[in-house]
Parts: sequence; structure tokens; C-alpha cells
Amino acid sequence: MRFYGEPSSTDTLLLVVETGNTTTSIVVFRGSECLEIQKIPSQNLTVDDAVSGLLAPVISKYPALCDAVICSVVPSLERSMLDSLRRLLTGQVMTVSSSMRLPFMLHYDSPDTFGADRIALCALSQSLYPEHAVIALDIGTAITVDVLDSSQNYLGGLIMPGLDLMAKALHEHTARLPLVSLDRLETLLGYSTVDCIRNGIILGCVSSMEGVVKKITSWLQKECNEHDIKVIATGGSATHIASMLDCSAAVEELAVVKGTRLLFELNEHFSS
Repeated sequence: MRFYGEPSSTDTLLLVVETGNTTTSIVVFRGSECLEIQKIPSQNLTVDDAVSGLLAPVISKYPALCDAVICSVVPSLERSMLDSLRRLLTGQVMTVSSSMRLPFMLHYDSPDTFGADRIALCALSQSLYPEHAVIALDIGTAITVDVLDSSQNYLGGLIMPGLDLMAKALHEHTARLPLVSLDRLETLLGYSTVDCIRNGIILGCVSSMEGVVKKITSWLQKECNEHDIKVIATGGSATHIASMLDCSAAVEELAVVKGTRLLFELNEHFSS
């Protein structure tokens, strides 16, 4: 372990665990270099033995690994991960929360309800674009939109259902509409019920994202005097949706994981 005041070594290993509603990612870093990524459906980790069974082989593969950080939006899995990592590792095990030292000013009525994934995404946005206003999109199980100004003040955000939730809602709350897979579109309009549902959900999401980004961009320009605005997108559906947007969005597949790593580095000497 390192002592207070020691700089982080580029050879130091860190385990990052991102637990989402749909997918859990296990990532090993050496400094900023990603050495290994494992992904598993979060629903497969409902018991402690499954969590330990996932973590133990990764940890045993890297004997020098002693520190870990968890970014979770699933409280039950966060507890299981925390307990398992504290048993398996000898160093610091940290969880992302609004009580951490953050690289941006979080203005939120109830900071403890601000999701860990959103915190990590804002942290990475600040790191990538420190002198720009940023609109950060996380297009996953839920779609979140978070906005930072060029002085790294958090200005607010939006939350809406993701593509899979829309598809499930149509299926579960109607008598005859099927549950469809959300593949890439072949045509603008659908010529079957399945195509109509798929096209409606995907194009509806694209149009809503474009409209939201346009409105927020206009607001940033007029109300905040921000004219150099970046858009970043992450989440399971980000590549699919971002490729269809008229606005230019930088897709960062591991944005939440990378932001979580940055938060660990910022807080490792201040953790209780």
C-alpha cells in the first residue's frame, strides 16, 4: 500500500467494479491502462457466492492487486461487492458517492440520491473537457442527461426510460404487442408490428436525444454564455443511438468505469 503523500505509481493496479441495472463490469487498471474487462449480467449476481466467484479469479490473476473501487446503482449488489472485496483484498475498498471529493461542484437538492454512475460520468467529463461546458448522455437501462458548465459547476439533468424499458412497457401494458429486440433499423417506417415497435422506439429515442441536446445547447448559450459545448455519450445503447444523431457526440464506452478510476485517485488519500 502507498502512504499519504506518495504519488500514485503508473504501475499500481486498481480493480474497478461497475454494477449497473443490466450489466456488471469488472475492470483491472494499471495506472490509466486497462488490462482486463469482464462483463456479466447483473441478474446473475443475486447471491454472495456468485459475487465472490466472479471476483476471486480476477484478483488471484493479479497478485499485486490490493485496492478496489465500486460504482453501483444496485444497493444489494453494492453491499455484496463491498463485503467480498474487503475479504479478498488488503488495501482500500472505496464506493463512489456524493460524499467523496469531486472534481466538480454538485448542485443538487438531495446529493445522496444523485446516482454513482452519474457522478463518475461527470468526473470523466470534467477530466476530458476541463474548459468546456459538457452535456453527458448515459443511454442505458435508463437514459440520464447531466450538464456541466465550463467552470465545472453541475447545472442539472434529466432522467427518462431507456430503449429496453420502453419495449418492455409496451409489451407488458398492452394485450397483444410483442416484446421486440432493438436491432438496427432497415427502413424509416415499419411494415410489420415488430418493425413498427422497433422503429418507433429507436427513432423516438434519437429524436428525443436530438431535441434535448438542442434545447440544452440553446439554454447554455443564452442563459450561461457558454459557446464551446461538448457532448459525450456512454451506456449500452450509446453507440447505436449516437451514430444516428445529427449532433456530434463523442462515444466513451467505458466512461463510467474510467470516471470511477479517476475518483479513486482523487480520494485515495482522504478515505477514512
